[in-house]
Amino acid sequence: MATDYDAPRKTEEDASEDSIEELKSRRTEKQSSAVDIDETDLADAYELPGADLSGEELLVRVLPPQADEFTCFNCFLVKHRSQIAREKDGHLYCKECES
Repeated sequence: MATDYDAPRKTEEDASEDSIEELKSRRTEKQSSAVDIDETDLADAYELPGADLSGEELLVRVLPPQADEFTCFNCFLVKHRSQIAREKDGHLYCKECES
């Protein structure tokens, strides 16, 4: 069945309902009366760089470097030994730092 896209999509009742005054009244009705949350309350959740974390407890189990790992002397990331690009003066460098 063919659809006539030029035909009005609203009936006469719908068109009279959408007067400017009614739309304005709907908009004000939808606004909440809740008080905005204070921004300082939200800021308490952020941790700033340099904050004193001496009282915090580490929740991650830290493992020492394994036999098949090395620490890149440039980026200080622990990588698999297959990522070694070169060794200079006893220091190992990864492929990413050498590219």
